[in-house]
Amino acid sequence: MAKLALLCALFVLPAIAVAARPTRSPLVVRGKVYCDPCRAGFETSASTFIAGAKVKLECKDRHTMKILYTGDATTDSTGTYVIPVTEDHVDQLCDAMLVSSSHPTCRIPSEGRDKARVILTRHNGMATDNRFANNMGFVTEKPMSGCNQILQQYQDLDD
Repeated sequence: MAKLALLCALFVLPAIAVAARPTRSPLVVRGKVYCDPCRAGFETSASTFIAGAKVKLECKDRHTMKILYTGDATTDSTGTYVIPVTEDHVDQLCDAMLVSSSHPTCRIPSEGRDKARVILTRHNGMATDNRFANNMGFVTEKPMSGCNQILQQYQDLDD
């Protein structure tokens, strides 16, 4: 019994203490928010980045889908948001998602581009603390004039 207590004291307790310690430097979720004035569903040469857009981060338990962590941010003048995350979310589903746009005519979240999955763990081989989310976008109510010419650039010309 004494050997078991000694093994526990030497190996198990230090492992628990290390696992329970908060992360020294936070993971950082970074991404951008854009306006799609052509309603293309992706970034085009007409797209612009939105300053002042609101974004949130939610991490959910993958089995119960209960929200376990939230964070939020506002984009800067380049349309970039940064959300520091002090906890490791090893087995959780984490998504950055659009909340609101500050652009006066570009306020409708683009379907399929309104959220981005982010892996928030240090146990995946990534050496950096930065976690980059795919760009997310809003669309205008109606396409701007000149979008037909812009979208023709993206058409497949192979017959």
